Amino acid sequence: MSDAVMPTYARIDLAFERGEGPYLYTAENRRYLDFAGGIAVNSLGHSHPKLVAALEEQGRKLWHVSNLYRITGGETLAERLVANSFADKVFFTNSGTEALEGAIKLARKYHSHNGQPQKYRIITCDSAFHGRTMTALSAAGNAKHLDGFGPQTPGFDHVAFENLNELRAAIGDETAAIMVEPIQGEGGIRAASMDFLKGLRTVCDEFGLLLVFDEVQCGNGRTGKLFAHEWADIEPDVLATAKGLGGGFPMGAFMATNNAAAGMVPGTHGSTYGGNPLAMAIGNAVLDVLLEDGFMESVISIADYTREKLDGLVARNPNIFEEVRGAGLMLGLKCRVPNSDVITAMRDGGLLSVGAADNVIRLLPPLVIERSHVDEAISILEDVCKGLTLAA
Repeated sequence: MSDAVMPTYARIDLAFERGEGPYLYTAENRRYLDFAGGIAVNSLGHSHPKLVAALEEQGRKLWHVSNLYRITGGETLAERLVANSFADKVFFTNSGTEALEGAIKLARKYHSHNGQPQKYRIITCDSAFHGRTMTALSAAGNAKHLDGFGPQTPGFDHVAFENLNELRAAIGDETAAIMVEPIQGEGGIRAASMDFLKGLRTVCDEFGLLLVFDEVQCGNGRTGKLFAHEWADIEPDVLATAKGLGGGFPMGAFMATNNAAAGMVPGTHGSTYGGNPLAMAIGNAVLDVLLEDGFMESVISIADYTREKLDGLVARNPNIFEEVRGAGLMLGLKCRVPNSDVITAMRDGGLLSVGAADNVIRLLPPLVIERSHVDEAISILEDVCKGLTLAA
């Protein structure tokens, strides 16, 4: 591996040359079933023909003009997101962490706009992950990620995930918003209960706070609905998303109601690259697929099948796995042995995954997988379990 690249990643010594559907291929043509999905990014798999066509068509016309001018593809994508969500307004970013930064700014600006500039603090949950900028790191409060980067950005109060009593007790005169992942990804694939999500809406209404959902990882069809919070039949005031929204192309967005976004007037926020024509063409192509009749139903069906197969795997291998976590196609295997050992053995067997906190393996396959791909993954996992059992 090149010494010219800053060594901030513990990269695996593996390079891929091409991808097709749920598979990645090395230069030596070794095939891997990709259940890491670029960390929940490749929502439609690799080299999806619709995305390739959109990239090629737009790439021949126009890449970038900046937000000094109208970008019609962005207007179209924003209108479609609004039509299919709680939101009235959308701002496009380059990444998930930028989307979270924008959501945080919007929450503070909302209260300042309404004559309460003292309200700036945001309540977040333990084990959260909101990105790698200083503000996003401070919002999550993970000591490991913050080590050496002090002081933290002020303005965040951390409470236990799924504990409404502790959350209520943390509300003060300076509290502006509550920000939560409906399903914690990096934190160990921990899905919030419907009662907890509904309780968040109730608390925010009671205290005049904005409810902000981080759906960077769990949004864009990953749970079988466009956004995961929809399962709880509630609506946030603000939502940040990215990853699957671009299907592999770097893009994100934060979305809000008219009321929440009232303070976001010209000059309050900006981005040089965010919402450029190339990104918008691909985002619209992704949404074309996600909004097709029957697509979400197919995600739910394959997710149910995957969950059933994983439950069986865990039941047959209780010495290796403890439980299945998550929802839809955002699933986790809680391990009894080091998750890194299982992930390495899976990779050796041709199945890619990614780790998470609490000794969990994340399984984040494309939303377009079929039963044969699930069966292939389970077969590899069974072989992994046999090998680890024999080694023990």
